[in-house]
Amino acid sequence: MKKHSKHTNLTRRDNDNFAPNEISILGTNCNTISDLVHKVSHKLSNYKLAYFDASHAKDVDENKLSEYVFHHEGNLQITTSGNINKFQQRLDFAQYDYVFINGNHYQGAKQILILDEAKEASVLKRLEQLDAIQFIIKLKKETAYFDFLVEKYPNIKNKLCYTIDEVDKIANHINNLVQEQIAPIKGLVLVGGKSTRMGTDKSELNYFGKPQKEFAKELLENNNLETFYSVRDSNVISSAVEKSQIPDAFYNLGPFGGICSAFQKDPNAAWIVLATDVPFVNEEIIKLLLSKRNPSKVATAIKGKSKEFVEPLITVYEPKAYPILLQYLAQGYSCPRKMLINSNVEIVEIDDNFIRNVNTPEEFEAAKSEINN
Repeated sequence: MKKHSKHTNLTRRDNDNFAPNEISILGTNCNTISDLVHKVSHKLSNYKLAYFDASHAKDVDENKLSEYVFHHEGNLQITTSGNINKFQQRLDFAQYDYVFINGNHYQGAKQILILDEAKEASVLKRLEQLDAIQFIIKLKKETAYFDFLVEKYPNIKNKLCYTIDEVDKIANHINNLVQEQIAPIKGLVLVGGKSTRMGTDKSELNYFGKPQKEFAKELLENNNLETFYSVRDSNVISSAVEKSQIPDAFYNLGPFGGICSAFQKDPNAAWIVLATDVPFVNEEIIKLLLSKRNPSKVATAIKGKSKEFVEPLITVYEPKAYPILLQYLAQGYSCPRKMLINSNVEIVEIDDNFIRNVNTPEEFEAAKSEINN
């Protein structure tokens, strides 16, 4: 008998305990952990990093007011009220490439163990938490592995080990851990538009001897990207290719809804989005966009050199874009360009001619003539 579920079975973004990608550091005092995190973060400043810690202060009055202080250099300092929970933490940390956790206070899904003879009892108390040690750090080179560690984890001596002063090596190891978690890219060709000004479906127009939707899909597939059509409903394209379609789950929102529907299907992938009304986008442009991809930012977007704004439908959207898109939707906005303009985006500038939109029959004839010549 099939088990009854009250909730829709949605695909969830991969998360550790508190963040999409986290590591706890434990085994020594909190000051040493904090100092190491700040030194390593300085070496990895190209990433967006966070540190999750707890205060040792006692008898602190509960905050009745949340304070947001903007500094002149652009930094924001927040003192907030209310308790935390893992769902709120995952929202707060969704934009970060890596989150360091003080393992003396919170259990991380992955760990760095610092061997400190003075904290042997503390490590023993947290022995069961050390189920995914990435590497070891010794405060002193001669520090021996604790007997109970070797008994519980016989292979622990085979893990890479650094001393606390080898900050470059530690930072390089963490850099590799971040790189391992970069999301794969999938392709999304938008074919669900109403084509009002053209008077016929723009995705079916023939510039290159085939419908433009097929040409655009091949552009992405030629770069080894699993590619889907974004459609208004599952009947737009024949059932023979139904598996390559993503029907809109967000109705009447145009391209914004198509992008969100792709993320609902796979929130753990980045999505390169391509419209069918930009026939001058070629394989060179796609390769350029992919080569300039910056996974640490919300998106990597094409912009014409003389244009003021980016092109939201020639863009790689990272998984961290999905919650931001939903936040804009909650405020009543369904324009992907508005989200990109107000977010941290990698911009790739190209000649305006490559990103000309074709929206009317006259523009189509002119574009086809130019392409044929």
